[in-house]
Amino acid sequence: MMLITTTADLAAFVTRLKGAEYVTVDTEFMREKTYWPQLCLVQVAGPDEAAAIDPLAEGMDLTPLFELLHDPGVLKVFHAARQDVEIFVHLTGAVPAPLFDTQIAAMVCGFGDSVGYETLITKLTSARIDKSSRFTDWSQRPLTERQLSYALSDVTHLRPAYEKLRRRLAKTGREHWLDEENVILADPATYRVDPEEAWRRLKVRTEKPRFLAVLKEVAAWREREAQRKDIPRNRVLRDEAIVEIAAHAPTSVEDLARTRGLGASLAQGRYGTEVLAAIQTALALPPDQLPRPDPRNDMPPGIAPTVELLRVLLKMVCDANDVASKLVATVADLEAIAADDEADVPALKGWRRELFGEPALKLKHGRLALAIEKRKVKLVDIPAA
Repeated sequence: MMLITTTADLAAFVTRLKGAEYVTVDTEFMREKTYWPQLCLVQVAGPDEAAAIDPLAEGMDLTPLFELLHDPGVLKVFHAARQDVEIFVHLTGAVPAPLFDTQIAAMVCGFGDSVGYETLITKLTSARIDKSSRFTDWSQRPLTERQLSYALSDVTHLRPAYEKLRRRLAKTGREHWLDEENVILADPATYRVDPEEAWRRLKVRTEKPRFLAVLKEVAAWREREAQRKDIPRNRVLRDEAIVEIAAHAPTSVEDLARTRGLGASLAQGRYGTEVLAAIQTALALPPDQLPRPDPRNDMPPGIAPTVELLRVLLKMVCDANDVASKLVATVADLEAIAADDEADVPALKGWRRELFGEPALKLKHGRLALAIEKRKVKLVDIPAA
């Protein structure tokens, strides 16, 4: 079992992989006590060998690994790639490329919505994954044989799974279906957190612009502080406290200290000073610069039955074509199509439009019908009048 703990051994391993058509990649990380994921282990497998790379080993320089991840001649295969890729974007500023996500490929090949790694491996290879080390503390050293065996299985089993998915995609001619998803995965902006947008993840019921302005400024301050100190957001200020501050917009230390869950010590310290400054910035904004909530997509009256019919159609089409419905259209897409033939949604673009969008529009306008025959729902074309 290969554990790489020196830069020289890493460089030699990467050199041996340079001629590979593809490598499979996975990571183990911790982020319970940090803002940024703490990379604890990187697993890489080529055609003939696999290794676990220890980023925490003394003197380890991951530059050879990064060069492999950015080598345009070697495809990088991940499963559910986003969290792994986020780590490498944070460390290098760039997305590993080219890349292939087996979870997305599995959705295209009919394995259901967001299929898990163990389920996919079992279905494709009949292998059973030992899950006993899944929730281990990967930052602790030394790593045990069981931990390493578990970690390496994530990339060794991924090789035959990738091969089988690639053959299925080629057989069905669906390789191009992945292109749109890969554009999102390959965009560094997908993995960047903009402090100025942090307020949107907070669930609030009001749409008052001044409330939202305070919410935005304080949430942005918290995000920057959490990034700077590399600690979880709620270790700086809890969500509920931010919402409470936005509701009352305190302008003095005394008022701020009365915020539920905040306390006098925080209000009187540096955090209190900076939060009050953020509040003042929000209160000073002119009306035309106040943030606005995302537009609500309220359905027009009477449209709900159309959405339900589209939902049935989506299931039928996806079952018939062996593709995950989540990849084709969301509930929001169905609502948008029901309301507008020209809705700007993925389901009305590219291969999704051909597969589902066009039948959906035909159903909406009475050129396609749903019927029941022998207890099964079927589609019936209706000739133009």
